[in-house]
Order: sequence, then structure tokens, then C-alpha cells
Amino acid sequence: MHLLYAFIAGGLFGAGLFVSGMTDTSKVQGWLDVFGAWDPTLAFVMGGAIIPMAIAWRLVEGRKPLVGGAFPEPSEPRLGRNLVLGSTMFGAGWGLAGLCPGPAIASLSYGGIWHWVFVAAMLAGMALAPLLRVRLDRLVPAE
Repeated sequence: MHLLYAFIAGGLFGAGLFVSGMTDTSKVQGWLDVFGAWDPTLAFVMGGAIIPMAIAWRLVEGRKPLVGGAFPEPSEPRLGRNLVLGSTMFGAGWGLAGLCPGPAIASLSYGGIWHWVFVAAMLAGMALAPLLRVRLDRLVPAE
């Protein structure tokens, strides 16, 4: 039953990305082109996601999920090496390709070969990141 709920949620997420145009790389790159042909539609999409989610997090305090388990604990608010490196890598990929993980996967069905190349590189990066982190922690221990 959990897989069914995950499938439905993923399908709704992908449909929302498609309908909002966020699987179109030119939309995302237009958002990042502040001094050129700036396209503010991404701000509305982000607001349409952030505002309901902020309300939802307030409503779930002290409750349990309907399908079992537990809601995740809030993340550590400190800025650390992992957050800085991860967000830098995410931002670089997002800016260069105009895709992040959700839209990249949603665009596989119609995006052509370069979307498959991006997803392959993204998966390789996800596989290599933990190994790189261990190695980096050996060289310079995190504070």
C-alpha cells in the first residue's frame, strides 16, 4: 500500500512539474537570467509549493501520518561543509542544464538523449558523493 501512495504522490508531483512548465529547461534558465530575458514564473511555482508545505508542517505537529511511520524530524539548521558543497553542486547542475532531479526524471519520456545523459550523470554523482564525502572527511575533519 505504501508503494501505491508513493506512486500516486510521484505521479502528482511529475504532473505538477509538467503542467507548470518546470520540465522546460529554458524556463529554469530564464529564471536564472536576471539581467537578460528574466522569466519570473518559477517564483510562482516555488511559492505555490512552499506556502502550502509551510502550512502542512504546522498542521502535522503532534500527529502521525495516515499511512504509518513517522514524520521526519526537522533538519539541523547549522551551515556545514556538506550543505555548502551539496547546494553548490546542485546549483551548478541546475544552472548549466536547467534541470534538477525531479524535472529531470519527469522529462525523460520526451526530452531526448541529453536528458538521459543528464540523469545518468546525476545518478553517478549521487553514487560518488558518499565516497567523496568519506575521503574529504579523512583529509579535513568537519568541525
